[in-house]
Amino acid sequence: MTLMASKNQLSEEQLSALEKVPTHVAIIMDGNGRWAKQRGLPRSEGHRQGTENLRRTIRGAVEFGIKVMTIYAFSTENWSRPRREVMLLMRILEMVIDRELKELDAEGVQIRHIGELDGIEPRLAQKVVDACEFTKNNQRLILNVAFNYGGRDEIVHAVQQIVRDGIPADDITEETISNYIYTSDLPDPDLIIRTSGEFRLSNFLIWQGAYSEIYTTPTYWPDFNKAEFHKALVEYGNRRRRFGKTDAQIDAEVDEDDS
Repeated sequence: MTLMASKNQLSEEQLSALEKVPTHVAIIMDGNGRWAKQRGLPRSEGHRQGTENLRRTIRGAVEFGIKVMTIYAFSTENWSRPRREVMLLMRILEMVIDRELKELDAEGVQIRHIGELDGIEPRLAQKVVDACEFTKNNQRLILNVAFNYGGRDEIVHAVQQIVRDGIPADDITEETISNYIYTSDLPDPDLIIRTSGEFRLSNFLIWQGAYSEIYTTPTYWPDFNKAEFHKALVEYGNRRRRFGKTDAQIDAEVDEDDS
């Protein structure tokens, strides 16, 4: 099945109902374990079903016209989970690369890794590097896979590199730091979605997400289908992004643009 031939496709009327499509959507894929527990299944099955849902979500992002998607696959804090679960998550990543890479490439998906490869088994680390290289020229959708990633860790690495490059303290600005983070050449996320009903960023894109719209849903990640994705995008379209300005200032800017 190709990315564009998804099941349960929304009607053209529903697709056209989107007033605004965010350029960059980031997703905290939460709730795999609770989804499994609710069904009397092992946590491993929740992670497997979550992986299957990722395929559907990437497909939906392509169809909705999203240009950049960042997924939170494995955080720097996840190393503290039981060893068996950590090993399972590593195997799942390897399986996804082996099974999905050619199809993702054929559909124009560019894979990027954000985070550190240190500590990851060398064979898997090489597969991640190879997948990024294999798809580097694709432009339909940029898929950032945040694996062994932490937002604070990202900022620490950025500051360390700024120091190594000899940039004087007085010359360091927000723009300087933005130029040293993993997503330096990409727009910040317009929308961050978190499944499973939690209301926190969990150390995810804490620099880039300063002015992102946050959308939470009680739906566990394995059940976050295309209709749920569409609902999040509709909600985004109904929000007014102020970036610290007042409504009056935004209205004035709109009037100026329309004149």
